[in-house]
Amino acid sequence: MASKRKVGEAKLEKEELDLFVDAPPDDDDDGDDEDGDTSDSEESVYSGLEEEPSSEEEEEDDNGDHGTEDTTDISRTAINDTTGFAGTSSTERLDNRPPPDEYEFDSSDEEDIRNTVGNIPMEWYNDYPHIGYNLDGKKIMKPAKGDELDEFLNKMDNPDYWRTVKDKTTGEDVKLTDEELDIIQQIQNGKYPDKAYNPYEPYIDFFTHEKMIHPVTNRPRDKRSFIPSLVEKEKVSKLVHAIKMGWIKPRKARDDEPKYYDIWENDNQYTPDKRYQTHIPAPKLKLPGHEESYNPPPEYLPSEEEILAWNQADPEDRRQAFLSKKYDALRKVPAYAGFVKERFERCLDLYLCPRQRKMRANVTAEDLIPKLPKPRDLQPFPTTLSVVYEGHTDIVRCISVEPTGQWLVSGSDDETLRFWEVATGRCRKVLQLGGRVRSVAWCPNTAVCLVAAVVDNKVIIINPSLGDKLVYHSTDNLLNTYEAPESLETKLPVEWVAAEGKEHDTGIRLRIAHPKTIRQVTWHGKGDYFAIVMPDGGSMSVLIHQLTKRRSQNPFRKSKGLVQCVLFHPVRPFLF
Repeated sequence: MASKRKVGEAKLEKEELDLFVDAPPDDDDDGDDEDGDTSDSEESVYSGLEEEPSSEEEEEDDNGDHGTEDTTDISRTAINDTTGFAGTSSTERLDNRPPPDEYEFDSSDEEDIRNTVGNIPMEWYNDYPHIGYNLDGKKIMKPAKGDELDEFLNKMDNPDYWRTVKDKTTGEDVKLTDEELDIIQQIQNGKYPDKAYNPYEPYIDFFTHEKMIHPVTNRPRDKRSFIPSLVEKEKVSKLVHAIKMGWIKPRKARDDEPKYYDIWENDNQYTPDKRYQTHIPAPKLKLPGHEESYNPPPEYLPSEEEILAWNQADPEDRRQAFLSKKYDALRKVPAYAGFVKERFERCLDLYLCPRQRKMRANVTAEDLIPKLPKPRDLQPFPTTLSVVYEGHTDIVRCISVEPTGQWLVSGSDDETLRFWEVATGRCRKVLQLGGRVRSVAWCPNTAVCLVAAVVDNKVIIINPSLGDKLVYHSTDNLLNTYEAPESLETKLPVEWVAAEGKEHDTGIRLRIAHPKTIRQVTWHGKGDYFAIVMPDGGSMSVLIHQLTKRRSQNPFRKSKGLVQCVLFHPVRPFLF
């Protein structure tokens, strides 16, 4: 056997020698082929050369085998000739080659498995400086952990921060690949992780609705399908033998335990089962009224128009599902045509309509009335009538107080405007305006003494001449300094008329006529502008007048609704 093995090895080495001798020399200096990779046969030869040199003892043992050594030397010489390195030893060529890349043959799975703690909660290592053990049993220390500032800087500077996750087993940051991101995106979208997976592949339906000539399987039945089973026969015989020997005993019937009850218990007391405690009974039908009687009163009988409207209306829109009819006797009443339909709809309501228990709140009428606080808790407030201002003979429509609080003006349907002293209730002045006074407003500027009153479609500016003489004299001087302009830019249907003669002596200074009835007048905080409201004025429902220049303007070109009231902001140039 040894001689045969040696002969076989010699033949194999001879074939390898012939292969390398016949192979054409390569033009590349590095000894690589055109593709840059070696073939499978060359790798098998080089694998023997890449081993480390053996020791001296092994070399002495190898020298004993002369045939093998000679063949190996010849093959090495042939290899040197074919690769272009004739005259150089294999050890020198291996030293000149670059070191092999360890990641070329290392697998990623083996690379990741470095912590040998196993599948355990990593929270167990929270209080320890290490996070596990490597394959050599040494501790794996936790990586340095930055603070919130480092985390923020990493978030700002690292463009791959959004795709970086922390590995709990090693404590290091792992960057997700594009393939892993695609899988996560697919799962978030509710799709299959693999994009290439087709869940709707064509399905071959063997059993179709079409009648086939031949069966799908035409295999004949087995013999055991119509012959008693021997295995079951053995099992039954064993069970029968065990029962006869007393090894298997049948189950004894359980004795019913005696049921005790309280003979003195109240018979009316009933404790229902839990299943029936949540039962909600169906609502009862409405009891029949006079309209369902066979001899109803005349007011319940429909007229011809009501019968026609009932027939033309949809069944859902009808107030009742039948028409009342009158019969002389009960025996003349025919069978109700809609009886079966009503019973069927009632059955549908009983088992199809959901039910809800409505909890009624027991609330008395006294609980609905809000509890008012006691009057003594609201003090201080006026409790005694101090002053009564008497003088008007009709309804008082409006009042206004002077900015200093000394004087009060009131307008009434008796076509008079009265000025009162607030503290004493004394009427200091009465003006006849010739119409109902609808609105009155005292100028808020304390430097002038003016009152604006509304009578029908006119605004009357009045100087009551009350209070400080310097104030109301300066007011007249202010009004007299007006000079009419040569031309008006915009002309509105508003007429400014200055009072003269006896009318001027009564205190009236200006009359401003408008096309429609005025409802309200209000002053600006500085006292130079005042606004009026004409609900029927359309686009001119609100007009603003300037007293010093006697000019009017329309702030709104269109009116979106009926204007009832306006008011100036006390500080800002706003109109509400």
